[in-house]
Amino acid sequence: MFFLTGEYDHQIDAKNRIRIPAKLKGKEEKLYFSKGTNGCVFVFYEAAIQEKLERLEEVRIADGEKQKGIRVFTKSLKLVEVDGQGRLVIPPELKDYAKIKKDVKICGAGSRIEIWSKEVYDEYFKEADENFDESFSYLDI
Repeated sequence: MFFLTGEYDHQIDAKNRIRIPAKLKGKEEKLYFSKGTNGCVFVFYEAAIQEKLERLEEVRIADGEKQKGIRVFTKSLKLVEVDGQGRLVIPPELKDYAKIKKDVKICGAGSRIEIWSKEVYDEYFKEADENFDESFSYLDI
């Protein structure tokens, strides 16, 4: 089980490299990056992505819509290894997908890490932060 939380401000360098905060990355040397929902990049530990992929294997092959969703997700999934300086390169197609330029927000989101363009992040959370009670009411906890 994973409990990744918090948000962090970072920047990517000219070679598309970032550092995942130690509180989120832990001792992981390999992380899996993919397209995420709402224009962010999802980042998974190996154990977390294996768990997700095992659940996806349970989807019936004849379920065309769900199979399309699986294909869209898995074709964007990229293994990224930490370099000697503790940095990870955001794959260019994921950087473009997430509209990342320089400033990013890195967040813990339970079993995954999310990387957002700061501009997209600020716009996405603008009303949610102002209406916390309403947003929180949709959770079943």
